[in-house]
Amino acid sequence: MKIYIKYMVSLRCKLMVKKELEKLGLHYTNIELGMVETKEEVNDELLLELKSNLAISGLELMDDKRSILIDRVKNIIIEMIHYSEEVPTVNYSDYIAEKLDYDYTYLSNLFSEVKGITIQHFIIKHKIERAKELILYNELNLTEIAYKLNYSSVAHLSNQFKKVTGNTPTYYKKIGQKRKSNLENL
Repeated sequence: MKIYIKYMVSLRCKLMVKKELEKLGLHYTNIELGMVETKEEVNDELLLELKSNLAISGLELMDDKRSILIDRVKNIIIEMIHYSEEVPTVNYSDYIAEKLDYDYTYLSNLFSEVKGITIQHFIIKHKIERAKELILYNELNLTEIAYKLNYSSVAHLSNQFKKVTGNTPTYYKKIGQKRKSNLENL
């Protein structure tokens, strides 16, 4: 049985869900961001208890097909950008359509209608958030960050970064270093 969970967007969320499933004696075969596959059918009573337990952690069970699909698109993007170590070998639209086995145009229209933002803008937003993290970690240079996030060049990353944040990556790095220095001096 597949159970879809809203707001399950991090590895910590996955751990919380595992813990709740184990408390209820439910066995799972697969846990991904936003979805759990159980070995057995889960009765309404257990689902209600799971729903209640997850709500304490800010997670929600979902049953609306459109919401589930939108959440799956979001989780694929988040997983791909924030948690995957490999650069996708196909473009994002093909990757998402293939993972969900839906036509990308349908997914794109549905996503835009429900979220008020295009899938492409959602991807850009998350790529820039990830770039900000990587810049602050100071482990990779901009060329490596651009490659890791599948940008064609550092210039492309820099232009998109400035458009989204209002600052260049270099300026953002300086601000981060200044904040870190100020915190160390406290």
